[in-house]
Amino acid sequence: MASPHEEHRRLAERRLRFALFTVSSSRYEAKARGEPFNDISMEVAVEEIKKRGHGVVHEEIIDDDVEMIREKLLEMLRREDVDVVIFMGGTGLARSDVTIEAVRPFFEKEAEGFGELFRMLSYRRVGAAAALTRATAGVASGKAILCLPGSPDAVKLALEEFIDELPHMVYLARRE
Repeated sequence: MASPHEEHRRLAERRLRFALFTVSSSRYEAKARGEPFNDISMEVAVEEIKKRGHGVVHEEIIDDDVEMIREKLLEMLRREDVDVVIFMGGTGLARSDVTIEAVRPFFEKEAEGFGELFRMLSYRRVGAAAALTRATAGVASGKAILCLPGSPDAVKLALEEFIDELPHMVYLARRE
């Protein structure tokens, strides 16, 4: 007999649709001025997601601004073609890092273990600096929401380690 975890995985969607946001004032301002910029974290995220057979339905650079982050999150929570929303950036300890403050009030359930495990995995790569991220995840409106650090290495680590669990997370978020 299959365990509940195995049964949930079997019943979960196989292909998820992702909405991705880079939260960065400097890149947002460069984009607004029409200046060239790199968004390596977005490139890494798209590559990891597609490599695992999932799709990306939205990509956007936004400002480190609570109201803008909330507006974009609400927009994605209303969309039927989005299963997972990822914010990359704004999870540190600087005054301008407001992603967690913007997103956390919308969680119906927070997956505290995500942040704990992410920090443990990060510690293996960057040492005690891993404790400086407030990365977290939760669910709302039947969608998984992840708040990740903005560095390409952190985005890659998070997706490599957690993407296979996201169908299960979305399945649970949609259960009554």
